[in-house]
Amino acid sequence: MLDQTKLFSLLVNFTFELNLSPRVETYVIQMTIYVGNLSYSATEDDLKAVFAEYGQVKRVVLPTDRDTGRLRGFAFVEMDDDAQEDAAITELDGAEWMGRQLKVNKARPREDNRRGSWAKR
Repeated sequence: MLDQTKLFSLLVNFTFELNLSPRVETYVIQMTIYVGNLSYSATEDDLKAVFAEYGQVKRVVLPTDRDTGRLRGFAFVEMDDDAQEDAAITELDGAEWMGRQLKVNKARPREDNRRGSWAKR
């Protein structure tokens, strides 16, 4: 039986592959490792090199601000299997890299917080 996160991931991937919604941000669901507090000078190649020490890296996504184009200071990394991901998370969470202490954990699905602050009143 699929858990809710995997089912949602399959649906988002299916929707993305059919190109039903080009604005769907699938990287949060597809990527299994969240890397926070990144240096703004970090690149995909830098992250691939660091995570490759723990196994095969499938993909790295460095989100950018849609208005400025600047990196947002976090990334998502997808690796070949859970054991490799767990090893990378264990070793890299809290590690200092490029002058910053990394926050590395399992990625969680994005919460839908699109309501404005006026809606909470």
